[in-house]
Amino acid sequence: MTDLLTHLDAALTYARQHGADQADAVVIRGQSRSAMIRQGQSEGIRHAESLSLGLRVFHEGRVATVSGNELSPEALNQLAERACAMAKVVPPSPDDGLAEQPLIPIPASTVAKLDLLDPATPPDMNTLLDRAREMEDAALSHEGITNSSGASASTGLHDIALATSAGFAGRYQRSGHGYGISVLAGTGTQMQRDYAFHNAVHQADLEAPASLGHEAARRALARLNPTRPKTGLYPVLFDPRVSGSLLGHLAGAINGAAIVQEASFLKDRLNRAVFGKGITITDDPTLPRLAGSRPFDGEGTAGQPLNLVEDGQLLHWLLDSRCARKLGFPASNGRASRSGSGSVRPGTSNLFLHAGPHSPEELRHDIKEGVLVTELMGNAINMLTGDYSRGGSGFMIRNGEIAEPVSGITVAGNLLDMFARLIPANDLNLMAGHHAPTIRIDQMSLAGD
Repeated sequence: MTDLLTHLDAALTYARQHGADQADAVVIRGQSRSAMIRQGQSEGIRHAESLSLGLRVFHEGRVATVSGNELSPEALNQLAERACAMAKVVPPSPDDGLAEQPLIPIPASTVAKLDLLDPATPPDMNTLLDRAREMEDAALSHEGITNSSGASASTGLHDIALATSAGFAGRYQRSGHGYGISVLAGTGTQMQRDYAFHNAVHQADLEAPASLGHEAARRALARLNPTRPKTGLYPVLFDPRVSGSLLGHLAGAINGAAIVQEASFLKDRLNRAVFGKGITITDDPTLPRLAGSRPFDGEGTAGQPLNLVEDGQLLHWLLDSRCARKLGFPASNGRASRSGSGSVRPGTSNLFLHAGPHSPEELRHDIKEGVLVTELMGNAINMLTGDYSRGGSGFMIRNGEIAEPVSGITVAGNLLDMFARLIPANDLNLMAGHHAPTIRIDQMSLAGD
């Protein structure tokens, strides 16, 4: 792992030699393997290795970013030369620059506490095939499951290193493991599909393959013979598999880049109530064993938990250094995300809606007629107005109980109204990959028959 920082130091040295005032560089090296089983036969056996280095240079108020996938001295020198040549001719961008408060030095305990590297031996290809086969066998054991779209198992490891000309240098490793399966129930035009999956940093945190196979089968069978409800206004419950998508829309609306461009329906809502009393939404990169955790952000700034929404009030934008300067803030709030290409923009880490006091059953007990949405498709979201419209499927709720399946519906509303009325249940499970618990929103438009 240390060789990555050695290469970054060389890239920064070359950048200074070619005229850069400041520079930073990131390198991401990954390796992965995956296997798929379909109808008992192995498919899609893959090994992959990747490496990407992104170099960002600053010269007299101008910035240029370039990327490459070679780490030889010659390649790094050419990359730095190209970046500096670009920075001398592009238009000025005075708000670009290194982070004002980098994490120097990185405490030794910071990376260790995150527990992002699985100490267990990664599964070999035969083991991945066995786990995928176990998933599919469990699903196909259910009467009524007629076909499989495939079951897959994967494992991977990423090395991430970042260095800046201001003296920041940091690195860490992140492991990842995943299972997934999709099956079909019924025949002909009555066929229904559903799925189950789970991803985790540590193998020990993954659900058992057979358990996921049974879950996919039960979900597919439950969707047989769907109906379409009448068009109207209904209370809607969003299952945890889809409720996190509402947080995705929030993250897009409070992204500093969108605020700078005035391209958000929340651009005038900072320090104002956007959600109901008691609602808290946190972005926390410090949670152990979660895929979004990190010891520092894409600019080398310390990652700290941040309540973006507290007691319903919107308190923060997602900021990198550039957006912070554009918007008049003294510094970023450690939300810079970075790809292997070196580009920087605000983003999230582990973004989640805090659980409420009531169970999903209690949340729906007074609903005489409503809808539980378990799958969403399409994405007709207007980020300027907040208008929301998505296709979906799920189940009717009748007298507080889950009833017949429904499909071919469209759920619509406005995100401002939806945020103000949403009520979270108590079933948040971050280790399952859910970013929100079950959510109830009353009086949503539903288009059916």
